[in-house]
Amino acid sequence: MKNNVKKVVIAGGGTAGWMAAALLSKTMGKTIETVLIESDEIPTVGVGEATIPPLLTFHNILGIDEREFMAEVNGTFKLGISFQNWRKKDHEYLHSFGYAGKDCWACSFIHFWLAGKNRGIDYPYGDYCAEILAAREDKFAVLPKGGMNYAYHMDAGRYAAYLRRLSEGWGASRQEGKITQVNLNSETGDIASLSLASGEQVTGDFFIDCTGFRALLIEGALNTGFEDWSHWLPCDRAMAVQTESLDEPIPYTRSIAHDAGWQWRIPLQTRVGNGLVYSSKYLEDDAAAELLRSNIAGSTLNDIKPIRFRTGTRRKHWNKNCLALGLASGFLEPLESTSIHMIQRSLIRFMQLFPSNGVQQSDVDEFNAQNKIEVERTRDFIILHYKVTEREDTAFWRYCKNMDVPAALKQKISLFRDSGKVFKVDNELFGEESWMQVMMGQGIMPASYHPIADVMSDKELEDFLSSLRKGMRANVDKLPSHQKFLDFYCKTKG
Repeated sequence: MKNNVKKVVIAGGGTAGWMAAALLSKTMGKTIETVLIESDEIPTVGVGEATIPPLLTFHNILGIDEREFMAEVNGTFKLGISFQNWRKKDHEYLHSFGYAGKDCWACSFIHFWLAGKNRGIDYPYGDYCAEILAAREDKFAVLPKGGMNYAYHMDAGRYAAYLRRLSEGWGASRQEGKITQVNLNSETGDIASLSLASGEQVTGDFFIDCTGFRALLIEGALNTGFEDWSHWLPCDRAMAVQTESLDEPIPYTRSIAHDAGWQWRIPLQTRVGNGLVYSSKYLEDDAAAELLRSNIAGSTLNDIKPIRFRTGTRRKHWNKNCLALGLASGFLEPLESTSIHMIQRSLIRFMQLFPSNGVQQSDVDEFNAQNKIEVERTRDFIILHYKVTEREDTAFWRYCKNMDVPAALKQKISLFRDSGKVFKVDNELFGEESWMQVMMGQGIMPASYHPIADVMSDKELEDFLSSLRKGMRANVDKLPSHQKFLDFYCKTKG
């Protein structure tokens, strides 16, 4: 007999734990009990400060007021990510959240742009994308009818505290305590309860593992297994530090490649998040800390925080009566700000397959099959940045450029290089536009384009491209500066 799920226990807080508590309590608080256990003694990693646009959908489900949220989390707006030194030293491009130009039924806009280049109409691809133009000029506004695609930069600690307040208002309860043991049902192998340092046992019908890298439930108790991806993503360490703001915040994240990894800069309203992701095989920890120190601006607000990780994923994110979220489920480096999104996607998928009548293996299998595709395709998108490069100046970059990559990624690169085509598959996070912007930014220019673009005469094509450029330019010219919009819309409370 399957047990109905009436009580969900979330092990661990932080962003993952409180996102889970918020969604469960907001949507199902009248029918299930949600309990979150966390210990004040155990710090969260808490450096994830950049997001991607689907978080807006999650917030809509929760009914979150954007202005209130942004003021609470010291937030700024994000139109994309600037990649510096990735293709080669002193080269920079922007992967935006926007869409360039106008597609047709047979092909995407890039084919008309390539046809224009072929006929001497040679304007930068970014001139056809409002988000790229706005980012370059530090402009931003929330426009009606989704006129601008954006995400957020935010303080992860404040975000967790904000979600906690909402969750508790919706009926979730927090229990202070350090988990000392995970107890299994001797007959089924399911998790039966969690033992706390106080001696108390917390029972539940379903458990969500948000215990970070320790993965106490999904791995420590259930021995789910881990798939290591470090041969494709060789960075295994990070250093993080916060600094005071010296300039007005820009509306995009910066990713600056170094000799053995890359550095992030994330502007909040009153401070800047900084970090260095690197491979310990090619850079010593002390040298990494010194490199970060020498590449930040403004006084540091805390000590440099070292983080060790192994890139990869649990073989199953849902195993028996346990779902792993966040770092407990695996780790993809934050190059494209996907960490919070993966938490969100797993939660939404879990809710769609919610085991109200007890865990059914068919639900578990469906969840893991869908999840596998999304995680692997996201992994491939991140590998792309390392693989497609002209850099050969260090051992790290030579390794990345020459490494073998997953077959699906190899095919995607070849298809775009040959013909400018990209196709999105089911459950794939990044769409065609993202792949095209990054592949061109990293140095791939398609050898050909779709023949439908040649149906236009020279004048028709020139008029078409000119009208798109003028339209984008006119829209961006109306925007206020990012700082002015923040001051008007969501100035932080300090």
